[in-house]
Amino acid sequence: MFNKNIHTRIKIILLIIIICFILIIGKVFYIQVIDYNKLNNLANNLWSRNLIIGANRGRILTSDNVVVADNLTTVSLVVIPNQIKNKDDVVKDLARILNVDESKISEHVNKKSSVEIIHPEGRQLSFEIADQINELNYDGVYLLKEGKRFYPFDTMLSHSIGYVGIDNQGLSGLELKYDKYLTGKSGAIKYFSDAKGNKLDKSSVYVEPTNGMDLYLTVNYNIQASVERELNNAMQKYNADGAWAIVMNPNNGEILAISSKPDFSPTNYKDYSIETINRNHAIWATYEPGSTFKIITLAASVEEKTVDLLKDTFYDGGSVNVEGARIKCWKHGGHGAQTYLQVVQNSCNPGFVSLGQKLGKERLFKYINNFGFGKKTGIDLNGESNGILFNLDKVGPVELATTAFGQGISVSAIQQITAVSAAINGGTLYKPYIVKRIAEPNTGEIILENKPEIVRKVISNKSSNTVRMTLETVVAYGTGRNAYIEGYRVGGKTGTAQKVRNGVYLSGNYILSFIGFLPADNPQAVVYVAIDNPKGVTQYGGTVSAPIAKNIMIDIIDELNLEPSDYTLEKTYNWYDTKYAIIPNVIGENIDEVKKELKKFTINYSGTGNIIKAISPTPGTYLPENGTIKILLSN
Repeated sequence: MFNKNIHTRIKIILLIIIICFILIIGKVFYIQVIDYNKLNNLANNLWSRNLIIGANRGRILTSDNVVVADNLTTVSLVVIPNQIKNKDDVVKDLARILNVDESKISEHVNKKSSVEIIHPEGRQLSFEIADQINELNYDGVYLLKEGKRFYPFDTMLSHSIGYVGIDNQGLSGLELKYDKYLTGKSGAIKYFSDAKGNKLDKSSVYVEPTNGMDLYLTVNYNIQASVERELNNAMQKYNADGAWAIVMNPNNGEILAISSKPDFSPTNYKDYSIETINRNHAIWATYEPGSTFKIITLAASVEEKTVDLLKDTFYDGGSVNVEGARIKCWKHGGHGAQTYLQVVQNSCNPGFVSLGQKLGKERLFKYINNFGFGKKTGIDLNGESNGILFNLDKVGPVELATTAFGQGISVSAIQQITAVSAAINGGTLYKPYIVKRIAEPNTGEIILENKPEIVRKVISNKSSNTVRMTLETVVAYGTGRNAYIEGYRVGGKTGTAQKVRNGVYLSGNYILSFIGFLPADNPQAVVYVAIDNPKGVTQYGGTVSAPIAKNIMIDIIDELNLEPSDYTLEKTYNWYDTKYAIIPNVIGENIDEVKKELKKFTINYSGTGNIIKAISPTPGTYLPENGTIKILLSN
């Protein structure tokens, strides 16, 4: 009986051992086969280390492939504390080379971490400093490649492009808005180390970084350069508080140039106030538009057929009384009897009050809203403002009158140029945009592409033709004469808007603007220029802003290869205007027979004989009267 019990116990113990053995085998099998990958990865993570290699940020290019935001290759300093043998020497030498206090380096070198980036002292080092560190040849001290943002044209497009932080993260402008596309994927040098951080003999693995996507803008480099030059000159010449300009293709909403002054250097953004950096006046600033807004009242009046510009007349005695409020014309004594076409040419405020009254508040404000005022245009830039309009139920006779000539409301430059583009392009309102496409840098594969987006049809083609014709006469005969370009059809409108602060109009403080387009019969570019509080000059948009816009449009003619027009309106000159004449083609003619044709110019002769062999400048060029031409004579 006793032996039988022992045998039973032995069998039970043996069975337990067998079961345990089976469980152990099963567990080993599970670990080695089923759970191998997971556990292997966990084990690798315990001894693997990564030295991060930064990826280059995507470039930003203009429509004509000029790079306006690029990358420089720099290096950054990384230490692995457990691999450093003589920490005191490392601290002393690195502090000397980096020109920082030893305590800052010591904090990194003695830190209990697997990998330590010397930040910010060791970030984006020059190659000269990197060579000095490399010559030390210390264990545990590494130099890794890192990209640094580089803006080759410094302040150009600064408000639109924005800037990046030290970690190449977008902080403003397009750098921020399109950060997820511009940011690349970092690479690494992967190696294995023991628990003390010592590098094991297992081979290192190099993972190549992936650069970010390239951003192609709608901006034309040469037109942008022209805008930047003209605004910089205006800021210096007039000691202005600010200046901004936009150039747009009216037929699709593409921004050809955009600038706002004062600007900043994206590379040295820390040297500027946050207000300077963030205030892109071209899309952020809202202000009373003044007379450039009269284009909207004009377009609405033509579309609604409330006036015949050529036949209907208006008498301007210098002011008009609306519900007890006296609204003055800018010209003392007024313009007298005039057609409504002349009302537009003369920018007559009382005349536009009349146009507003003919429309009524419902129709006028319907067009103001349809042209996009009172809300954001949706341009792909950060910081756009809505502007301010009267609520229709609060619009009385006075508010209707002032709105009709651009006073009492608040709009932005981007709203104005977008609306005027619709008024002169055939009546179609487009959504403005500045990014043309996003492409993979190596293959050029398009990842995202912006295309023209129609918002709505605002006025008819016929009405738009009338608006273009009217604004062309403003430049030839009216307040916009300083934007006239000989040989080309130019339309436009001036604006002089008094600034408001704390609900009170400032004395002698205006925003002077001009909006123009060319060719007037088939517009390819619209230019808006605004100068804030210029000093030492008569403050009229036609005096200050129109000549600036003219200079930009002359550059646009060259850049877009616009041909001279077969027909142009002949400018009405004031006594102080510079008159131009075209150089006739008299090459091959006898000088004695063509002297009458050349009498408007000062002539410098060279050579002998009486036959004209060459002329400089070339025939067909417009030159100021009494300007000098050179003639080469030959037998």
